[in-house]
Amino acid sequence: MPRASLELASIFARFGAAYRQSHRLPREHLRTLRAIELCRTAALGGHVEQCCQCSFTRIAYNSCRNRHCPKCQSLDRAEWVAARQADLLPVEYFHVVFTIPAAAAEVALQNPAAVYNLLFQTTADTLLTIARDPKHLGAEIGFFALLHTWGQNLLHHPHLHCVVPGGGLAPDGTWVSCRPGFFVPVRVLSRLFQRLFTKGLNRLYQKQELRFHGTLAHLAEPQRWARLLTKLGAKPWVVYAKPPLGGPGQVLEYLGRYSHRVAISNQRLLSMDETSVTFQWKDYRQPGRSKRMQLTGEEFIRRFLLHILPLRFQRIRHYGLLSNRRRKGALAECRRQLGAGVTDLLPSLEECQAVVERVRTESLHRCPACRTGLLLVVEMVSPRRYGEGVERVEPVGVNSS
Repeated sequence: MPRASLELASIFARFGAAYRQSHRLPREHLRTLRAIELCRTAALGGHVEQCCQCSFTRIAYNSCRNRHCPKCQSLDRAEWVAARQADLLPVEYFHVVFTIPAAAAEVALQNPAAVYNLLFQTTADTLLTIARDPKHLGAEIGFFALLHTWGQNLLHHPHLHCVVPGGGLAPDGTWVSCRPGFFVPVRVLSRLFQRLFTKGLNRLYQKQELRFHGTLAHLAEPQRWARLLTKLGAKPWVVYAKPPLGGPGQVLEYLGRYSHRVAISNQRLLSMDETSVTFQWKDYRQPGRSKRMQLTGEEFIRRFLLHILPLRFQRIRHYGLLSNRRRKGALAECRRQLGAGVTDLLPSLEECQAVVERVRTESLHRCPACRTGLLLVVEMVSPRRYGEGVERVEPVGVNSS
């Protein structure tokens, strides 16, 4: 993919200082703004690389490694997707999305760790419970869930993307498959999810694990909180089951698009002037049409910061047969039950590790000029102090004479 002409770092460099002066920000927000702004600049230091086969030389500045930085996710994404190959089964896969309504999302915005953890747990309980029910699948399933907190317009829209194989292990240990093209009824999932989440949210409130301020300060009053719970139960919630993903190959393609995604990529940024930022977005109420949105620099940063996750918060989690403590033995049993041909579809752990190493080599060390030689470090570049002529654009390679 060609490098974007406008980058998030440039927007933060232009509007970030004024935003920090006019807003009181949590430490994690300040750290993220600064990290993205300085990513791959002289401020973080780096090294000089030279190809062992040709005369190509370049300066490579260090990345910030912040998980909200669009420039730092490609390698992590490729490594994670390659490692996930060992978890796949030769069956049809399903994509199920769990979304909480706006009233609950407002509570999540002021209590992200508590409510996002609740979203993960109730989603897992819902899928595992319905799948175990003999009226539906009657089996233990495994799946993983990815948290996204944004919509295309950068507003707060927390939801979980779940990737679920089409079957599981019955109580007697045999493999049970879903009907082709159908997992379980989404209305059944929706009702249980709504009930479990609302009960869990009230439990957090009763334990005084939720904090409110600003426009939500009134929810500290029990009567106002009771009204919110009534509102959450008034309308059915939506659990969306997308068309089946297909087999393992299609799942890997999906993972490449969704895992390690950040709120907005550099490729969606269109232009910036002295006061505003323009970016591309999709309005899913009008499928197939791309739109442009222009925001002030201050509003753009405000919306981006809505999606900074709490420190060390795990946004990709595995459950059921794919949970860490059960994965190895459960997958071996599933493959045995599914029979011959499985080894042809599923790479070994050694093959997955080889893929990861190849990704690292191609991304970090392969010469972009001759495409055969490897880039070797010939000199270290010390970090510059912030503000001392820091370059804010990623340097390009320069052929040495």
